[in-house]
Amino acid sequence: MGHVDINKFIHRGDVVSRDPEGHMLGLPPWDEEIAEELARKEGITLTPAHWDVLRFVREHFRRHGRADSGRVLSEALDSAFHDHGGRRWLYTLFPHGPVAQASRIAGLPLPPYTTDASFGSAE
Repeated sequence: MGHVDINKFIHRGDVVSRDPEGHMLGLPPWDEEIAEELARKEGITLTPAHWDVLRFVREHFRRHGRADSGRVLSEALDSAFHDHGGRRWLYTLFPHGPVAQASRIAGLPLPPYTTDASFGSAE
C-alpha cells in the first residue's frame, strides 16, 4: 500500500499540498473562487477591503518572494493600510491575524514565525 500524504487534498481535480496548519505549500492555482472557499472556512465573508489586502499580499509575494518573517509582512501591511487604521483595522478584517489569515486565503505560503502572536497572528 502506498504512502498517503495527509497534507494534500483534492480541489476541482487539482492536488493541493498544505502544511499541518492548512497553509498552501508552493503556489498552486488560485482564483477568487478558491479564495472565497478558503475565507468561508475561516469564517470570513470577503468584502472589497479584504480583496485589497489579499491583492496586496499576493503582489508583495510576487515582488519580494516569501517574507523573511511574519513581522516583515505585518509591517508592510501596517504601512500599506496605515490610512485605514493599520494593524487595528487589519485585525477587524482578519481577526485570527492579518498575516496568517490573509496569507492562507491568498493562497500563499506562511512566512516564518507567523504563528507568534506578536508577529501578526492570534492563532
